Amino acid sequence: MKNYILTLDEGTTSARAIIFDNDGNIVSLSQNEFTQIYPTPSFVEHDPIEILSAQYSAITECIIKSGLNVQDISCVGITNQRETVIVWNKYTGEPIYNAIVWQCRRTAPICENLKAQGLEQYIADTTGLKIDAYFSGTKIKWILDNVEGAREQAERGELLFGTVDTWLMWKLSGGKIHATDETNASRTMLYDIHNLCWDKKLLEILDIPESMLPTVQKSGSVFGDIDIMGVPLSVCGVAGDQQSALFGQHCVNVGDVKNTYGTGCFLLMNTGETAVKSQNGMLTTIAATTQNAPTQYALEGSVFIGGAVIQWLRDEMKLIETAAQSEECALSVRDSAGVYIVPAFAGLGAPYWDMYARGTICGLTRGAGRNHIVRAALESIAYQTNDLITAMKNDAGVTVASLKADGGAARNKFLMQFQADISNTNVICPDNAEATALGAALLAGMTAGIIKDTDNINPTATTFTPNMKSDERSNNLSGWKRAVNSTISFTKE
Repeated sequence: MKNYILTLDEGTTSARAIIFDNDGNIVSLSQNEFTQIYPTPSFVEHDPIEILSAQYSAITECIIKSGLNVQDISCVGITNQRETVIVWNKYTGEPIYNAIVWQCRRTAPICENLKAQGLEQYIADTTGLKIDAYFSGTKIKWILDNVEGAREQAERGELLFGTVDTWLMWKLSGGKIHATDETNASRTMLYDIHNLCWDKKLLEILDIPESMLPTVQKSGSVFGDIDIMGVPLSVCGVAGDQQSALFGQHCVNVGDVKNTYGTGCFLLMNTGETAVKSQNGMLTTIAATTQNAPTQYALEGSVFIGGAVIQWLRDEMKLIETAAQSEECALSVRDSAGVYIVPAFAGLGAPYWDMYARGTICGLTRGAGRNHIVRAALESIAYQTNDLITAMKNDAGVTVASLKADGGAARNKFLMQFQADISNTNVICPDNAEATALGAALLAGMTAGIIKDTDNINPTATTFTPNMKSDERSNNLSGWKRAVNSTISFTKE
């Protein structure tokens, strides 16, 4: 029996392929970074063809490194950066514009127009989301309004839209699969998360033809066959990266919480079959489930710039040579010397939702040096996450006893300890940090019938316990709040 699962993990900065066995162990992994395109300040794009090339190259290398034959692989799971929009011609297969990335803020004016029409409550009630440039719907509208001939092509039924999961399946199936799953659909600001369908009123308001949109399926279901090195393999699991990580962290019970420390940070709490309406700036979204399971929901808080602040230190500021070096710098000083960084490079997400905020460094003195700034950058990730934890506690009315952590930055021991300290809660880091890819693998493996029991998958973890004094915690949080207020006020006239 074939007991291997190929997972395509297409993120914001890289495309990865991971082969898991049916015990959740990693057999092989390959990764390729791709270009981040910034046409103007606050615009972020990717080349869809480069994404496809980077992903397929990672797949090929991963399989070769594993020593397996493609025929040994039972099924495929896909997890992806969410909200990123690709529009392509269904006859030529060519994108009509670059992918507009979830971080991109170009559609803020469209969002303001929607707010002026008084649509905030309707959109929140229907989609679980806030009106923000973060989500897919306004990005589709921007492409149709700004690419020459696009709207006419769309009205003739010649264009297709997809998030990255849809784009990969369409291309790798030779145009036979135009589908997505409920988790990705729930992030478009076009999907009714209660009736589980595209919302015709929102499509009309944004002037988006329904013919462009993919079929929506359960996360754990059979999507169809894709061609991998000349062999047809069945895609049996698809989930947006954060819901995939929630599933991969076994957060399948009401009140389970996880945070993924990636390019951004995304805190999700499983709320079961109840779609909890947030009063504190959180989003309501659909959680990943298998084909025959009832629909589950989650509360979500999004930090737009998490691990990306470390990339900024490395690539733009040249303060560190590698991301791993940030931990060494942070531990070389006893504190941040009163320095706070609010990395609002793409605005502020939950619970503030300020599309126009821009990054700031506060509290600089003559004694502040490189290591203090690096430490403040790492601390900013924990502070932003703590804002989400606090808001979610208030929404759900529960105490967060522990936080399950995954993602690249979860390997940073200084960050995990500071998170435990500033949030006054245990932070649990599984030894296998690939929870996002694992979630898609579990969905696919369960659908294909090669995984029966998930209880013993990824069982071991490191726990960070809080040891910061309460007055120190209070002073740190007070300084952070002042820094955030300074950041928000900077763009106000």
